[in-house]
Amino acid sequence: MDEHGWPGVPRWQRSGHWQTIGAALWARRGLSAALCWQRERWITPDADFIDVDHIAPPHAASMLVLFHGLEGSSASHYAQTFAAEALRRGWAIAVPHFRGCSGEPNRAPRAYHAGDFEEIAWMLNRAAQRWPGWPRVAVGVSLGGNALLRWLQEAGAGAAALVRAAASISAPLDLAAAGAAIDRGLNRVLYARMFLRTMRHKAREKWLRFPGLFDLERAWAARTLRDFDDAFTAPLHGFRGVQDYWQRASSRPHLRAVRVPTLVLNARNDPFVPWTSLPTTAEAGPCVQLWQPLQGGHVGFAQPRAPWDWRGDAAALPRRVIPWLAEAAGWSGR
Repeated sequence: MDEHGWPGVPRWQRSGHWQTIGAALWARRGLSAALCWQRERWITPDADFIDVDHIAPPHAASMLVLFHGLEGSSASHYAQTFAAEALRRGWAIAVPHFRGCSGEPNRAPRAYHAGDFEEIAWMLNRAAQRWPGWPRVAVGVSLGGNALLRWLQEAGAGAAALVRAAASISAPLDLAAAGAAIDRGLNRVLYARMFLRTMRHKAREKWLRFPGLFDLERAWAARTLRDFDDAFTAPLHGFRGVQDYWQRASSRPHLRAVRVPTLVLNARNDPFVPWTSLPTTAEAGPCVQLWQPLQGGHVGFAQPRAPWDWRGDAAALPRRVIPWLAEAAGWSGR
C-alpha cells in the first residue's frame, strides 16, 4: 500500500508508462466469461445517433453508466472490468459511445470533446427514460471523466435527479497541462501517435461529408494533439481555437460547483496528467473526494495478487471505486 492507501502494482512496473500499458494489454480483467453486450441506438435531437452497449439483468436494482475515454469504447479494458464488477454486485451497466466511437461514423457535422457536458446531460437523461426503475451512478474515464465533471459542475444540485454519485478516473482536469504533456517526449511516441492515427482518419471522413467545415489539410498534417484540436476539435464545436477549447472545457477550476458525492481519482505518476496539474483539497469542495495515489499510471491501477504476479489484476480499479460509489449513493448493502 502507498501513503494514500492504494494497493501496490507489480514490482517491475515501477513507471507510469508500464502501469498504463500493462493494464491495457496484459493485466487480467476479472472476466469469468465473455461479456454479452446488447447494443441499441438512440437518436439525438440533431438527428444523429448514440450507440449504447448495455447489460441489464432483469433482477438488477441499480445501474452504472460509464463514459469512455478518448477513442475508447465498451471494448476498452476499463469498461470490461467495470462491467464485470458491476454485474457481480447485481447492477446493470450501460456504456454510451461518444459520437464516432462505436465503429460507425456519426451523421452530424460534429464529433465529441472533453468538455461536452450537454452531451453527457442528454445521455444521462435518456438513460433515465430508458431504465426509469433503476437509480444510477456514473463513472467517467480520462476524457469521459472530465466531460462528466463538467456536467456535474453545470448541473449543480440538479445532477442528483440523474445520478446518486459519480467518479472520475484519470481525467485531464487541466487540459492545457495534459495536452502539453502528451505531446512531448516519449508520450508523443507512445500515445499521441496512437490517438492521432484514428482521429485523422475520422477527420477526413467528416470533411468528405461536410467539406469546408474545418481545415482538413491542417488536421491531416497534425502531429500533436494540440495541433489537431486547433484544426479540428475546436472549430467543429464552436471554440475560437485550442486555447479557448482547453480553457473552457477544463474541469479543475470548477470543482467546488459539484453538488453530488464525487470521487476524483488521479495517479501522481500518470504519464500525461502531470501531478502538478492536480487539484488540492481546498479546490475540491465538500462534495468531492480526491484520491491521488503515487502509483497507477493512466487508467492503470492493476494490483498483483501475489509478490511474483507480473501481470497484475486490472479489476482492482473497479473493486475500489464501485464500493465507494455504492456507499456514497446509499447502496452499501448492494
